[in-house]
Amino acid sequence: MEFAIGVDLGGTHVTAATVDARGRVRRRFKDALRSHSPAHVVAKIAALVRKAEAALPAQRVAAVGLGSPGNIDERNGSVRFSPNFGWHDVPLRALLEKKMQRRLYILNDARCATLGEYLHGSGRGCREFALITIGTGIGGGLVCGGRLVLGAYMGAGEVGHHTIRPETGFVCSCGKTGCFEVQASAAGLIRHVLALAPSFPQSRLLASQPSESWGSDMIVAAVQDGDMHAAAAWKNYLADLAIGVSNIISFTNPQAIALGGGGAQVPAAILSEPLTALVDERTTMAPKGKTRIVTAQLGNDAGAVGAAALARMGGVQALITTQR
Repeated sequence: MEFAIGVDLGGTHVTAATVDARGRVRRRFKDALRSHSPAHVVAKIAALVRKAEAALPAQRVAAVGLGSPGNIDERNGSVRFSPNFGWHDVPLRALLEKKMQRRLYILNDARCATLGEYLHGSGRGCREFALITIGTGIGGGLVCGGRLVLGAYMGAGEVGHHTIRPETGFVCSCGKTGCFEVQASAAGLIRHVLALAPSFPQSRLLASQPSESWGSDMIVAAVQDGDMHAAAAWKNYLADLAIGVSNIISFTNPQAIALGGGGAQVPAAILSEPLTALVDERTTMAPKGKTRIVTAQLGNDAGAVGAAALARMGGVQALITTQR
């Protein structure tokens, strides 16, 4: 059986996975990043790819694909800009190919996750599909007419940085006020809790532990326990999430929008069900209730599965020139 290796480059870890032609992950190899320097990142990726190759002694590795944060120049595989890594014009593909002595295909990490979900997860059977990954920030990708949307300069699908609260929102790391990401990510949920803290001086959340150690899981648990502070923050959070999701429906009118990432691992009764109702209220020029809001199926494997699919297809040019 032929395998591809998909590499998912995250802010704190790198994962390399062996993936078969049906999108099934057979082995995963993961390591922490101690630095975002290109030399350190390249060394980590190359070491994990070697481990993945060694795990397949009897099978052929067809190709290697990489999902990287940032805007990627499809012509030469360089990372034009990655704010979380502090990179500008880093020739990542060239550095890795020199280190590994093999061909590498590269695409933005969120677009890789979208491709993985579309081909092998929650987007199967859809020709119009969107993925929103909810974590520290918000990433995503769009599929229109059976084709992953890349844009003129590989910037399409950056759903986290369209503005939803330009006057009253939180300040985003990109410099704008009220981006979808800063309002509706897992970190955004914590911002909503802190913004409401003066109104809930007796909050169990405030008494439990320093806010620096809060996580979205803790806040979701407090919502489920009936904590009024958490419930009020969750209501504001869902309102902002609904604005962004309804905007995506207006932009591309997908059959399904999948919510992925750690921030989406929440029971349907408090996330997808109330979110669907709020989105329907805001949907006007597309039929209400037609777009399904679902939980992404591939979980943390989506990026690696999509990167492997990219490699198997022969890279970005195949996405540009072909249609499923």
